[in-house]
Amino acid sequence: MAEATPRRATVSCLSPAGLHRMAYAEYGEPANPNVLICVHGLTRVGRDFHRLALALADRYRVVCPDVVGRGASDWLRDPAYYGLPQYVADMVTLIARLNVDTVHWVGTSMGGLIGISLAGQPGTPIAKLVINDVGPRVDAQGVARIAGYVGNAPRFADFEAAVDYIARVSATFGLRSRDEWRELTESVVKREGDGYVLHYDPKLALPLKAMTPEVAAASEAALWKLYDRIRCPTLLVRGAESDLLSRETALEMTKRGPRARLVEFAGVGHAPMLMHEEQIAAVRDFLLGG
Repeated sequence: MAEATPRRATVSCLSPAGLHRMAYAEYGEPANPNVLICVHGLTRVGRDFHRLALALADRYRVVCPDVVGRGASDWLRDPAYYGLPQYVADMVTLIARLNVDTVHWVGTSMGGLIGISLAGQPGTPIAKLVINDVGPRVDAQGVARIAGYVGNAPRFADFEAAVDYIARVSATFGLRSRDEWRELTESVVKREGDGYVLHYDPKLALPLKAMTPEVAAASEAALWKLYDRIRCPTLLVRGAESDLLSRETALEMTKRGPRARLVEFAGVGHAPMLMHEEQIAAVRDFLLGG
């Protein structure tokens, strides 16, 4: 079992508005050339993968970044750049910092879209890909649910009130205990004065809320084009009750592009948090299998 406390570092990345720091945590041997990058969802942080990282750090150098605008990373000076092009560019910078030619990738929701966007590039460094509960086509119902709370979080009088909020807006994660909700809340709140606030830039919601049907359709077409170019082994994880990735889209992803292997988890919506033993086992078996 790896050390429970990861190493922490930052890397400087560039947007059209200037430089920003992206924070990341590392597990496992720092000299291990086998690197696994785990990238979180829209309002989450790299700490979400703590349990998965501990389970894989005997075989990988596991790297869990906080995407810009979240957690310990800087906020962008211009929120218009919160989007896949910037996130992909930042990950290319991170991989260059890690000084490896290839990586394996686990991406939850937004992190899965970043993975698709990078894995579909000529000369991609991604050699194995896990896409967690997202695809080129996302359901409007799920997008509307997420847009309804992103950037609108209240100030919390105490930590338990923050736990209540996270458990409510993220109920579809399928967690099983109050302690698990506390674990997921600790990493996404920060103390401010006599209360707590969420640890992300509220302005990252602006591009999401400005999305038009025309822009959404163009984005879907571009993502399908990238997905169809992926050639590496790919695992698609889906919550059986997901409102973001329909079963129809998931099945289509098994028949085109990399023809992803599909695994679904009952009693979970968007998105499985890869915290429970059966979810971790599915990812580990795929990544370490032939």
